[in-house]
Formats: sequence, structure tokens, C-alpha cells
Amino acid sequence: MEQKLPLPPFNLETAKQKVQLAEDAWNSKDPERVSKAYTVDSEWRNRDTFINGREEIVKFLTAKWEKEHQYKLKKELWAFTDNRIAVRFEYEYHNTEGEWFRAYGNENWEFDENGLMQKRYASINDLAIRESDRKL
Repeated sequence: MEQKLPLPPFNLETAKQKVQLAEDAWNSKDPERVSKAYTVDSEWRNRDTFINGREEIVKFLTAKWEKEHQYKLKKELWAFTDNRIAVRFEYEYHNTEGEWFRAYGNENWEFDENGLMQKRYASINDLAIRESDRKL
């Protein structure tokens, strides 16, 4: 059986570890690596897009990082309980035209007993920024 440590139920230390592992994976910009943290039938809502399963996750992230260049993400633990974690995050990127953006958002995560994320709900807003205003 596939497992992704740490496993729920989470405490402060293990919830922070899970958030850092997610941040590291997303900053790798490797869709296959990221997808392995999710159940094979994981449910996502990312902005107005609904995604189901690892195959769709890989397709979604591949397309995302083909458009979002120099992507850099920072996640912060907001709250946790049992098998759920809430995070706030921000990331920066530029599009093909060289316009920079900072995205702000919140995610709610639910994990199965093997530490794989089975649900991810993300609300995200983008803010156009000047390259000189980058923080990450």
C-alpha cells in the first residue's frame, strides 16, 4: 500500500512537515512528483477547474507550468485537525509576455489513512506586479 509520511492524525510538527513537503514538491515543477502525493482518485477544485485523479493532475500541472515561468511558491500552515490541513499560500510567476503576477490563496486538504491527499480545494486570486516588486 502506498504511503506518504507523515500520516494523520496530524499534530503541529507533522502538519508543518506535510506543508513543507507540499511546498518542496510544487517548487520542483515536476507534475509526476507532485501527483504522487495524491490518491489515484483525488478530487481537486483549483479556481474554477475541477480535476479528478492523478492523470488529470499531471495534465493540469504540465499545462500550468508551460504558462507560468519562474514559478516560486511559499505555503504557510493555517490550521489542522485529525486528517485535514488548511494553508495559505502565495506564488509568483511571469507569463510568456514577461508580465509578472503574485497569486494569493487558501487551500483545504483532506488526507486518507495512508497520508495521501484525497481532496484539495484551492481558492486563488492573481495580482499583477512589477518584476521589481517580487518577494519570492
